[in-house]
Amino acid sequence: MEIRTATLEDLNSIAAVEAECFPAAEAASAKDFAERLKYYPDHFWLMFDGDRLVSFVDGFATDEPDLTDEMYEKASMHDESGAWQMIFGVNTIPSYRRRGLAGELIKRAISDARLQGRKGLVLTCKEEKISYYAKFGFVNEGVSVSAHGDVVWYQMRLRF
Repeated sequence: MEIRTATLEDLNSIAAVEAECFPAAEAASAKDFAERLKYYPDHFWLMFDGDRLVSFVDGFATDEPDLTDEMYEKASMHDESGAWQMIFGVNTIPSYRRRGLAGELIKRAISDARLQGRKGLVLTCKEEKISYYAKFGFVNEGVSVSAHGDVVWYQMRLRF
């Protein structure tokens, strides 16, 4: 398995994996990803099995302490010197799940954020995923302000 950051050439693969991993109301579109890749391609961690994208994590950096729905919609809010690394999505196609691949990418994102001098990382997740992210050191801060996809999300933070 190879891990690398993204380029615009990865757009269709990223959008296809996202569509396979999330319901339509929660999934980002190819247009959304094109905008994100324009502003922060180095904040996509992609895992390939040969030439097939099988898992990825993405998000941007900001000084804002909490993850908001506006962040998903406005890639231009990315601030390369921002204090917090936001995580917008953790995706692994179903046939590759339960192998620790997403965990490897989360660890890489954590390592990169630490090396970049950030305060930590922030993500939102559904209630059933709280214990998964806690294994990496994320702490549940309660119900998020996000209403993305009409789902109840919990904000989790990993502080350095």
